[in-house]
Amino acid sequence: MSIPTHNKPLRIVFMGTPDFAVGSLKGILHDGFNVVGVITAPDRPAGRGRKIQKSAVKKYAEEQQLKILQPTNLKDEEFLTELRNLNANLNVVVAFRMLPKAVWQMPEYGTFNLHASLLPQYRGAAPINWAIINGETETGVTTFFIDDKIDTGNIILQQKEKILPEDNAGALHDRLMEIGAQLVVKTCHQIATGKIESTIQTASEDLKSAHKIHKETCKIDWNTSLEQIHNHIRGLSPYPAAWTYLVNDGKEESIKIYKAAMENARHYYSVGKLFWNKKEMKVAVNGGYLHLLEVQFPGKRKMDIKQILNGLKLDKSAHLR
Repeated sequence: MSIPTHNKPLRIVFMGTPDFAVGSLKGILHDGFNVVGVITAPDRPAGRGRKIQKSAVKKYAEEQQLKILQPTNLKDEEFLTELRNLNANLNVVVAFRMLPKAVWQMPEYGTFNLHASLLPQYRGAAPINWAIINGETETGVTTFFIDDKIDTGNIILQQKEKILPEDNAGALHDRLMEIGAQLVVKTCHQIATGKIESTIQTASEDLKSAHKIHKETCKIDWNTSLEQIHNHIRGLSPYPAAWTYLVNDGKEESIKIYKAAMENARHYYSVGKLFWNKKEMKVAVNGGYLHLLEVQFPGKRKMDIKQILNGLKLDKSAHLR
């Protein structure tokens, strides 16, 4: 896609919903760009009390006294009219839903998106989680022009970032949010001056997906390797969290595991068998033991394993499955 080369001031509509998007909106405003409107998700009930909650982007946009639209249907003619009336020449999208053509084709300079992977790898809803789950050592962020498919448009800029052995999804999310915000601002500056080039995404047969994560995706498969289980746990921490069944005294309940550590060792115990004392708990897996460090039982808060062991009674046959 070509961008006009004259220096026409940008009038930006920003689209996003969660915390990850707030960093980019802050960056755009901090660099002096004119944000004429913010599109975010409608307020929804959340939490135990089911109280109506505003999105993170809406809260920040209200603080900055920006115009906010919260459409339930992006194809609704009333919303499209409101959007046209903002007279934007660029849409910036970060962690939002798929846009209809009527929206992404509307502004003169098009619509670009920030994605938390090195496209074309990890297209989809959960790139940060899947990169860690799959044991990657590198990921990054990409800005690209939106087209009529998911995460397939022409790439504008990319920035690589290492995945550290101690990273979980939360830590990597926070770093990519900051790096991504810088890339969004840089992309806006290039579009504003017309000094921008985009490249077609390369076709590949070995593309890895970042499809949406469901409850069953989060269940730990204890028959996989020690490293795979460890990556699964850290790739889903702190949200939505890996889970498993604790079988104890003939009863079964689901528990969430947020943090664990690996111990490579030879053993002949059955997978899932638990070992514990007053200070630690570990589970036998293929290739060694997984030490459980932070766990949550139903109806209770996330706790350090030492706190849990103080009041936990387990029988000799207790195991995870």
